[in-house]
Amino acid sequence: MTISIDPASLAHLQSWQGRSETTLDTMTAAPVRALSATLDREDAAPVPGTEIPPLWHWLYFLPHARQSEIGPDGHPRRGGFLPPVPLPRRMWAGGRLRWEARNPLQVGQEVQRTSTIQSVRHKAGRSGELLFVQVEHRFSNENGLALTEEHDIVYRPLARPGDPVPQPQQPPAQAMWSRTIVPDDVLLFRYSALTFNGHRIHYDRRYVTQVEGYPGLIVHGPLIATLLVDLLRRSLPGTRLAEFDFKAVRPTFDLHPFSVHGKPSADGRAVELWAQDHEGFLTMQAMATLA
Repeated sequence: MTISIDPASLAHLQSWQGRSETTLDTMTAAPVRALSATLDREDAAPVPGTEIPPLWHWLYFLPHARQSEIGPDGHPRRGGFLPPVPLPRRMWAGGRLRWEARNPLQVGQEVQRTSTIQSVRHKAGRSGELLFVQVEHRFSNENGLALTEEHDIVYRPLARPGDPVPQPQQPPAQAMWSRTIVPDDVLLFRYSALTFNGHRIHYDRRYVTQVEGYPGLIVHGPLIATLLVDLLRRSLPGTRLAEFDFKAVRPTFDLHPFSVHGKPSADGRAVELWAQDHEGFLTMQAMATLA
């Protein structure tokens, strides 16, 4: 079935622009220990005051929809804070993050997140309707603002036979650091569990291949972004980030290993990071600005 977003439907969805919600969470130690193990790191056990590594705040403020409120794709049903977009495929397309230099998030803190829907934009692509939702999250602790994040979500129709395939992009050349990642079922399951992500494209092979039309399980975009920053942290221990911008370019599937790469800028103030699949095509690109 072809889904069309007409002007009236788009106006209804755009009425969500400006909506805001505020939630609280406590930065407990257990998720930090668990993600450290999942990424095969040898970190010291986190204690109150341990800084939350960059992007690991995604372990908190998780959606806790009741089982009866889960939609057919494993996500909470549409509506509520996010607009009820009728397009079935939903992906985390990228984001931009800015950390406050003197106010890091730390284990043991109670943190407030204020989320605001900044924009709802429609586009007719070669493969059909696309809808982009941009959400701003502002994280504050007892000392004030600690982190600002802009989160890009894209909604799209199911794949159809004959849909045009985007031209793959070549990655940057001459990486200084590289690491190969094996995205097996266990890694994807553990990250889904840590982020309480029920989206079936990451663990239900029958659903992702037969319903959404992908060739295999999809590696989480946030996991790939986290692995890019993890490569930076392994290569430049003790590095602190001021900014991180990333964009998903091409899906990564669990069928083959993929790799993450990085190289610092000439002045050493930034690091270009990217991921590529087994064919050598670019799957995610990012830029980290060092504090």
